[in-house]
Amino acid sequence: MSSSTRAAMEPSDPLPGEGEAPGPADGIELKTGELVGRSPGRLAWIRFKRDKVGILCAFTVLGFILVAVTAPLISKLYGKDPYQLYGQDRGLLNSYGIPLKPNGGIDGDFWFGLEPKLGRDVFTLLIYGIRTSLLIALAVTAIAVVIGVLIGLVQGYLGGRTDYFLGRFSDLMLSFPQQLFFIAFTPVIVALFVSPTEEEPAYVRVVALILVQLVLGWMTIGRLIRAQVLSLREREFIEAARLSGASGWRIIRKELLPNIWSTVLVQATLLLPVNVTAEAGLSYLGVGVHSPTPDWGLLFQSGATYYDSDLTFMFFPGIAMVVFVVAFNLLGDSVRDALDPKTVR
Repeated sequence: MSSSTRAAMEPSDPLPGEGEAPGPADGIELKTGELVGRSPGRLAWIRFKRDKVGILCAFTVLGFILVAVTAPLISKLYGKDPYQLYGQDRGLLNSYGIPLKPNGGIDGDFWFGLEPKLGRDVFTLLIYGIRTSLLIALAVTAIAVVIGVLIGLVQGYLGGRTDYFLGRFSDLMLSFPQQLFFIAFTPVIVALFVSPTEEEPAYVRVVALILVQLVLGWMTIGRLIRAQVLSLREREFIEAARLSGASGWRIIRKELLPNIWSTVLVQATLLLPVNVTAEAGLSYLGVGVHSPTPDWGLLFQSGATYYDSDLTFMFFPGIAMVVFVVAFNLLGDSVRDALDPKTVR
């Protein structure tokens, strides 16, 4: 048999894309001989697991949250609390209130050293400070996201005068300088709850910080959601839902919300570290949480006072803040890339 005859009898190579089994990139996987589709959430999870930086940042953030949640247990196992003054009783501070031992008094009993002047344990101050700052930032982020999503959905779906007036109100709120607003109005909100002649409970400051940051914290995510809803409401599936007789609330809940959750998740991960640093900045400036309540900002405030004589005191809070903010920002980038594979970093 000639070579030309054999070539004619052999099957030709499949065309590109012909005869190839679908793979993960197509959102389809083989399972017991059947083709099984993958949901967008599963595909996003697969992409996220391939991002080593994202996984590392996720474990770092979870570590901070775990420390904040279990701070009382860690303090009990450690054998110290953030309110007791150890330096005065044990003679560990000199006449100027500076730890006698080198490196801020770091040793086997005090892992991160002692606070100058008062002699409190820095390790317990830090873990309780993380707890306070994260509590306030999480509350602000959660409520701001809910308000921003609701207002953005209403603006984008209803349009017309509703969109106009809510948009102008959002513009008005964006015109306020945030830092000056926070500094000026935090004492005002505190005064609404407690008379100047009465002792101020610790929770009042926490509530005031949440409220004052919440007032100017929802506009950005509200505008993003509005823009997305404006593009989605003209799509065929929304028109089909209208023609089927679905109410506006059902369209928002069943059709629009599932298509914007990725934007909400990404913005929440990017907003949380901003709120943490804002809360710490207010405490540093003296209008946030007050001593003796442990707080990240108060640690920086004390560290700025004693940096020339005890630089170590600011080292651990500073490193912790930098690691937390960087990890959360990188986590937000990784989540965005996983949810939207078209983005290129």
